[in-house]
Amino acid sequence: MRRTVLWAMSTLTVLVLLFSYSTSRSSSAVVAETRQVTTSSKTSDSTGSTSGSSSASSTDSSGQEPTDDATTDSGTTSSDTSGSSGSSGSSGSTSTSSAAKTYAGDAVMTRYGNVQVQITVKAGKITAAEVLQVPWNDRRDQMINSAAVPVYNQETVSAQSAQIDVVSGATYTWDGYTQSLQSAIDQANL
Repeated sequence: MRRTVLWAMSTLTVLVLLFSYSTSRSSSAVVAETRQVTTSSKTSDSTGSTSGSSSASSTDSSGQEPTDDATTDSGTTSSDTSGSSGSSGSSGSTSTSSAAKTYAGDAVMTRYGNVQVQITVKAGKITAAEVLQVPWNDRRDQMINSAAVPVYNQETVSAQSAQIDVVSGATYTWDGYTQSLQSAIDQANL
């Protein structure tokens, strides 16, 4: 009788453990996939001016992807140009500051995949924030990130910094988002 009870309890314990084990979250079996996001429609909607959106689209259509090296070079060039324009006259500095520029942050590896953020800066202010990469492994990732990323984008524009609140359930995305965002803000010298 004792052996039968022990065997039944052991079998029940194994079944409970087996059914509670989540195979999709195993770190050794998960292969990180990222979703590429198109940014042309979001950039033109959030900049609000024709010159800002055409400037952003001309940057994208020139064939240069906003990589770390390209944005760092353009960021230092723009700061050097605006510094010399400021000393020569105010009309030169207004034309430089009125053009919108995009800066892509570093791709940050999270537990579920890479997160990379791109910001659009006009006149020293962040006018738009978009994700270039976000974990998109399964339906749960898609559900969480499709709800959280727009909130993070809006909060970035509101806060004008990487100090944004976390969305419940999207902590890993928030961690990667804020690190990549800070990298883009540093490149923009904000």
